[in-house]
Order: sequence, then C-alpha cells, then structure tokens
Amino acid sequence: MIRAILPSRLEYRDLAIRLVASACKLVPAGGDDFSNEVVSAFSEALNNGVLHGGVSPEDEVEIESDLGEDRLTLRLKDHGISFDPRTVPAPDLDALPESGMGAFIMMSFMDQVTYEAGTPNTLSMTKVAGV
Repeated sequence: MIRAILPSRLEYRDLAIRLVASACKLVPAGGDDFSNEVVSAFSEALNNGVLHGGVSPEDEVEIESDLGEDRLTLRLKDHGISFDPRTVPAPDLDALPESGMGAFIMMSFMDQVTYEAGTPNTLSMTKVAGV
C-alpha cells in the first residue's frame, strides 16, 4: 500500500496526480488506457473534494493506493461535507455540459466506486486492467 497525506488545497493536486500515475505504472497488467482512466477519475474526485467538499485549506486529504497484479484501488479520505458521487444523475451528454461531469467520469472509468460518509469520508475506486 502507498499512502500520502496532503493539504486539501489545489496547489497539491499535481503532486497527488503524480503519485497516482506512478502507482498505475506498478500494476503489471495495466497500460496507457488503464493509467489515463485511473488518473482522470482520481483527479475529478480530488477536485470535487477540495473545491466542493467544504474542507478548509488547513485540512488534509489522505490518499491510499492498494496495488495488485491486475488492479488498483484508490481511497480518498477527507473531513469535509459528506457527498456520495453515486447519487448524481448521469449528465445529458447531448447538451455538451461544461461542468458537472466529475461523478460521471469517476463512475465511467472505474469498475467499482463505493462511498462511506463519516469522519473521515472515504471514497474508494477500483480499476481492473483489461475490463
């Protein structure tokens, strides 16, 4: 397991994304599509938590990566407002929305998404290579 605790500020977004991108490279069965989809889903989750989660800049977000031969599970933990991305309706893609796509991207790119509200809130996302 790889674990990092970072300030809940957008200035740390690049560092968090590099951590996840590096973790993707450690999944033997993963590839470019695997990495691109995991990084996209993760960055949407992180953005949503930092921008809309009601966390203060002094708060922290914990990122955990569990690696397997053919999968990667990411967990994001924060102490912000509880929000389950699985409850968001799918956007009208024909309308080409400019925002509101984060939950849709997470659900589309990851094979399993779970959410536990609490202290901390925990969003878990798993991607399996080749699925």
